[in-house]
Amino acid sequence: MDVVLRAASLYFALMVLFRLAGRRSLAEITPFDLILLLVIGEATQEALLGDDHSFSNSLLAICTLVVLDVGLSMLKLRSKGTQRWLDGTPTLLVEHGRPLRARMVEARLQDEDILQAARQGQGLEHMEQIKYAILEPNGKISIIPYS
Repeated sequence: MDVVLRAASLYFALMVLFRLAGRRSLAEITPFDLILLLVIGEATQEALLGDDHSFSNSLLAICTLVVLDVGLSMLKLRSKGTQRWLDGTPTLLVEHGRPLRARMVEARLQDEDILQAARQGQGLEHMEQIKYAILEPNGKISIIPYS
């Protein structure tokens, strides 16, 4: 039972931690992010299993995490509020060619991040060509150009 409580506690703690870290960290993985994820993975393994590294203990921890994930997915289908809290909502970053600075600061984004998404997705070169830029819940930036 100890491993189930550890797994559930760690699952929710990591969920809150990554939610607080923001969506930008989900969009692209840098070498620093990869190293951080590896270290978090190792720390998570130690926290989940403690001194018992048996197959059955590992399997119980994995099953607990999968059940929590499936349960939260089902809860998100039934509750829009839960879905918004867990996944976030889209954030408008540029409106009619004008960057919304406060939102960009909150999302830890710069003009260059938006222009890079505009170049890659739409072939746009200037902020004035962007009707809307939206930071999606998955961390990607959607660009809607002027027609």
